[in-house]
Amino acid sequence: MKTLHKVLETITEKLLMASGYITSITIILMVVFLFREGAGLFNTPDIEEGYVLAVNRENPVQKLSPQQVMQVFDGDIASWGTLGWGGGDSIRLFRLDDITAYATPEELGEKLENVPQCLSRIVASHKNIIAYLPKQLIAEDFAGRILDEGKITPASFLGGKLWYPTAQPAPQFGVLPLILGTLWVSIAAILIALPFGLAVAIYMAELAGHRLRNLLKPVIELLAGIPSVVYGFFGLVVIVPLVQRTFSLPVGETGLAGAVILAIMALPTIITVAEDAIRNTPRAMKESSLALGATHWQTIRKVVIPYSISGITAAVVLGIGRALGETMAVLMVTGNAAVMPHTLLEPLRTIPATIAAELGEAPAGGAHYEALFLLGCILFLLTLVISISVEMINAKRPKQSV
Repeated sequence: MKTLHKVLETITEKLLMASGYITSITIILMVVFLFREGAGLFNTPDIEEGYVLAVNRENPVQKLSPQQVMQVFDGDIASWGTLGWGGGDSIRLFRLDDITAYATPEELGEKLENVPQCLSRIVASHKNIIAYLPKQLIAEDFAGRILDEGKITPASFLGGKLWYPTAQPAPQFGVLPLILGTLWVSIAAILIALPFGLAVAIYMAELAGHRLRNLLKPVIELLAGIPSVVYGFFGLVVIVPLVQRTFSLPVGETGLAGAVILAIMALPTIITVAEDAIRNTPRAMKESSLALGATHWQTIRKVVIPYSISGITAAVVLGIGRALGETMAVLMVTGNAAVMPHTLLEPLRTIPATIAAELGEAPAGGAHYEALFLLGCILFLLTLVISISVEMINAKRPKQSV
């Protein structure tokens, strides 16, 4: 009987150990997959894959940045002089759909077999042209000149201020507005939620009566189970109009509305974890403090909170994680505008909201798809850095005595 019991204990121990290993390996594989899927973006050309930009051979311009290409095709830059060709005329834009304005059906051929030669002639006969052409239609004796093709770099990706991943002919993958929007909303949410959450946790653990605590705790824990889309509807109906009226804004879908919703959503996590940590303070420590003449509030401030600071730190980290990773509610109340945020009273967009809104429409394996995976990598790194920073700050905190 003892032998059977020992065998069962050994099997249980091995199963628990295997579960730990499997969980750790799964997390590592997920992170590796995330980075592997996103890393291919940095081998992608600035111009949409499968296309080139062509100019007349007399044009001295060798290369255009993605921002310049977008401004040219949007009409914001209309002269070659702006791009460094002093003698250049106004820019003539050409796309493949425009070919019928330059060539007759007879010239194109019955089966469009002469299209490459027609494109070559069109580019060669207009010195101020810039043509956006498929690579497969570039003839071997092409009479124009193909502009140098740059690559998306980590610097342009992380430091870019424009996020237009579906723009043609040069998609814009600047994630700085998304990073700043995520940080602004998350940090503001924690600054709102932490004082309230900590205050409620202290009250429930040290001041509330047994019956009141048993009533409040299930209600607070129930808040954590409410779907985020319900919080989003609440934000649209209550928070967004309130922000709009209070600050006399044209729209109420702002970073502040997102921060308030995230703060409400993070409160149950912060309160529950912090309250449990505070209640775990040994009764002997509190009684010793009171016996030495300290008041109840002095005991809470100098004994209970310092002793439970690690649990409170865990509550902060979990709250930040909830704020950083929240998707639907933020998507509904922040305006979903991928622009550089200057204040919390402007529409903005966060990384999770961007992934949720665009991943379903991004072609698998394309530059947009890879950029969204890199956004997931950035979100993972942000959470990791914040968690490590909080732990380091907590480790350097001096120990307080009664």
